[in-house]
Amino acid sequence: MSRSFQLESPDHFTAGAVGQPGQRVFYLQARERREVITLKCEKEQVSALGEYLAGLIAKLPPAAAAESGKAPALLEPLEPAWPVASIGVGYDEGRGRIMVVAKEQVEEEEEGAPPAADPATARFVITRTQAEAFVERARALARAGRAMCAMCGEPKDPAGHVCPRANGHVVHKE
Repeated sequence: MSRSFQLESPDHFTAGAVGQPGQRVFYLQARERREVITLKCEKEQVSALGEYLAGLIAKLPPAAAAESGKAPALLEPLEPAWPVASIGVGYDEGRGRIMVVAKEQVEEEEEGAPPAADPATARFVITRTQAEAFVERARALARAGRAMCAMCGEPKDPAGHVCPRANGHVVHKE
């Protein structure tokens, strides 16, 4: 069973990617005191979390003039505790903080195998400023990916792209 984490006041909350577009590995990372938690995730998870946080922030009452923050870069070494299956978000109105909860991806059990342990979770209670910085970071990571095909909306590879909207006959190059 993997370890679960609960960071009530992280001083570092970010996402990042390592590798070339089309082959990048994405991470969600937080730090509280000296404990750094790194989780492996998918680009779509980072992007969806960023957009969800943007929508949540827009619904919140205006905040007092807060410091604008820039999401920090990933901290080295990158040693993910486990891969993420799902991410949930909540808002603690009393504390004015946003809760991000990631759930571990576990392998499916083989038929007849004993039940696997419950998946681990990581709970990060972040500030609005951290959430706003995360939104910008997530959007920047998405923009830094592969170019999209104007016809089908799928990513183009450097080696070319067979577009399904052209019945697979046309290869688009970047």
